[in-house]
Amino acid sequence: MTAASSQPALLQAIYDISPDGVLVVDEEGQVLSHNLPFLQICNLNPGTAHGSLVPSTMSATQAQDLLPKLLDQVQDPEAYLARLRQLQEHPDQVDRCEIALKDGRTLERQSTVLRDGQQRSLGRAWFFRDVTAQKRHEAELVRLARYDPLTGAANRRYFLERAEQECARSRRHQLPLSVMLVDLDHFKQINDQYGHAYGDEALKQFSAVVRGRLRDSDLLARIGGEEFIVLMPSTALAGATLLAERLRTALANQPLPIIDHLLPVRFSAGVTQFKGDDQDIETCLKRADEAMYRAKQSGRDRVEAYV
Repeated sequence: MTAASSQPALLQAIYDISPDGVLVVDEEGQVLSHNLPFLQICNLNPGTAHGSLVPSTMSATQAQDLLPKLLDQVQDPEAYLARLRQLQEHPDQVDRCEIALKDGRTLERQSTVLRDGQQRSLGRAWFFRDVTAQKRHEAELVRLARYDPLTGAANRRYFLERAEQECARSRRHQLPLSVMLVDLDHFKQINDQYGHAYGDEALKQFSAVVRGRLRDSDLLARIGGEEFIVLMPSTALAGATLLAERLRTALANQPLPIIDHLLPVRFSAGVTQFKGDDQDIETCLKRADEAMYRAKQSGRDRVEAYV
């Protein structure tokens, strides 16, 4: 075999060992070529990547085309189609986006126009890469940076970040915003009597109970050893106080299963509402702390509101 005759096979071999899936279409959106990684990344069988990638040509007679097979895999096919139509209307546009698949994977997709030596359009090249592991790693780094590893509640840093955002939102839209500062009562006795493993488990169980009773928009954070805070957007003082009392009652009436014991876990709480003249969230937190201190001084296992 001569060097010239082996060149197509060599190019195809290089094409197929690319880390990216590659798909090439002509100006009409008809598939010209693809490599093996494209089939693998897009979960397609050999011989199925053919036909058209142009949304406007889809019809019942073209069910074997490539586009329906791709649309069947993505979580948001309408958005996928809208992006393809936009690229049809602006063929010189460079595209880069992430696509969520129904199987839980995330693909990074890039495409660019192909031109010859005279700058005439030849079609478009699409590049696909599975970035699922990378996205999961990034999400884990975010989780570690934002959440307490023991309880799963947010940490103080993330709480302050979210709180400042909600304060700005409260001012801008004239919406109520409340906070609840919680301190577990006699927590040291659990550690002293049963050991720190029981104390850690009590903190985890408490966090789970509270988070199970909050809205998605609320945020529970652990800001100290046995001290927690709840951020409640769009919630006035009366509603925040009612929630705090319901949580207190629920825990007072139901001991938590801590390893091999049922242990009562009680708390004292201070509740307050963010005010328009508060300089920042720390001003609000000081009032919540004063209210919680009053709850402790008044016998614990109670909720105090700072008006």
